[in-house]
Amino acid sequence: MVREIAKLEMIDSKAVKSLVDAQAIHGATVLGQPGGWAVLVRYGALEKAVAAQRSRQMRLWRHLDTAASFIRDELHLPRFEVDAVGHEPEAVERRRPDTAERQRQAHAAAEHDRWFRAEVQKALVMADDPATVWVAHEDVKARWATKRAALVARIEASEDEA
Repeated sequence: MVREIAKLEMIDSKAVKSLVDAQAIHGATVLGQPGGWAVLVRYGALEKAVAAQRSRQMRLWRHLDTAASFIRDELHLPRFEVDAVGHEPEAVERRRPDTAERQRQAHAAAEHDRWFRAEVQKALVMADDPATVWVAHEDVKARWATKRAALVARIEASEDEA
């Protein structure tokens, strides 16, 4: 029997979870679609397709095993039907043009993290080395105060010339 997809009503994930909590779901069918697999749930005399969270369109799983995992893990149903009549895996081209850029960013972040951790490790080794020369904070403040005074004097001198 071929189901008419256009006539199927949708049910959102929140409602499905409520039905699961109430133990009201009696069965499920994984229905082959162009580009993936839909899940239909049966409760009472109704059969509805699980909708995607934001689009209110039928949710599609790309692989049968992920749809089966949804039924087993989320709906807690050990058995279900599979209707593969309408399944056409190549019917929908799935491309993610942002994937390459996202991967580049992930690799760059991982490389930066490795570099940063190595720098911190070098600093820790240096801090533990007894030969490391430590400079007191007061000495550093005094040197910078001297440098700042010299810079301020140069700025004032250049303003006087202008």
